Amino acid sequence: MSTLVVIGLGYSATRIVQEVSGRFDHVVVTVRDPVRAEALTLGGPEARLAVSIEAIAFDGTRRVPRLAAALRAADAVLVSAPPREDSADPLLACHRADLAAAGRLGWVGYLSTVGVYGDAGGGWVDEASACWPVSRRSGARLAVEQAWTAFGAERGVPVMLMRLSGIYGPGQNALVQMKAGTAKRIVKPGQVFNRIHVDDIAGAVAWSLAKPGISGPLNVTDCEPSPPEDVIAYAAELLGVAPPPEQSWDEVAATLSPMARSFWGESKRVSNRRLREDLGYRLRYPDYRAGLTALRAGM
Repeated sequence: MSTLVVIGLGYSATRIVQEVSGRFDHVVVTVRDPVRAEALTLGGPEARLAVSIEAIAFDGTRRVPRLAAALRAADAVLVSAPPREDSADPLLACHRADLAAAGRLGWVGYLSTVGVYGDAGGGWVDEASACWPVSRRSGARLAVEQAWTAFGAERGVPVMLMRLSGIYGPGQNALVQMKAGTAKRIVKPGQVFNRIHVDDIAGAVAWSLAKPGISGPLNVTDCEPSPPEDVIAYAAELLGVAPPPEQSWDEVAATLSPMARSFWGESKRVSNRRLREDLGYRLRYPDYRAGLTALRAGM
C-alpha cells in the first residue's frame, strides 16, 4: 500500500492533495488543531477534499506516535509547514529518526519561498543564484532547505526544494481584494514580483513525484514578473470597475505591517527555466492575466 504524508494542510497543500491523492492508497495529513484533525478524518465539510484521508494533530513540538508510524511506512513526504520559532523544521526536529527508518521513502518535497534569494534590485535570479535572504522568515526557510538537503544526502533520498513565488488562486487573489474593497494600487518604481497559481503548485508537485530523479532547488513561479499595480488594474478591468487610485510607496510605507514592508523590500525577476525544461512542466497559468481570467470565469 503506497502512502503519502503531508505535513501542514494549508491552502497550497490542500490543492496538492486533491491533485495527487489518486496515486496513493493512503494519504495522511497533519494540522495543528486536534479538533480540525478529527473533522478532516471524518470527512467533514471543512475538509473540501475529494479523497478519504487520515488527519493527525501535530504542532511541531513533540513526536507523535501515529505520525511516526505513518512516516515509517511513507513512500512520499510533502512538507508544507513553516519553520518553528527556533528556525528548525518541525518534522526533522521531532521525527528525523522515523524518516531515517522509512524503508520505502522515495521522494521528499519541501515548499519553500523565492524569498531565500533576497533582493536582486529587479534583476533575474535562478536556482544557481546566491541566496541572501533579507527577512528572518526567509532566512529560516533557507536554513530548513539546507537541513533537508543534508537529510536527503545522508539518507539517499531525492529532496525537491520548491521555491514558490506569490501564491494566488480561488478565494485568494486580486479579484477578491477588489470586490472586498481592500485592493491597493501601490506604485514603487522598479518593483516587480513573480506569482504562481495554486493549481500550478499542485501540478509541479505531481510532475516532481513522477520524476524523482530531478531534485534540489526548483523555482515554481510564473513566466512574467510584473509590477503589482498592473495586477490590480487588470483585476479591475475583468470586473468592469474602476481600479483604485494609484498610491506612491512613500505614501503608504509607514502604514504597512513589518511583514508587508519586508515583502516590498525585495524586487526580483525569478526564472522558471528549470521548472519548464528540466522538470518538463507546462504551466496552466503562465502569467497573472491567464490566472485571473480563469478565476473571473469561475466566480
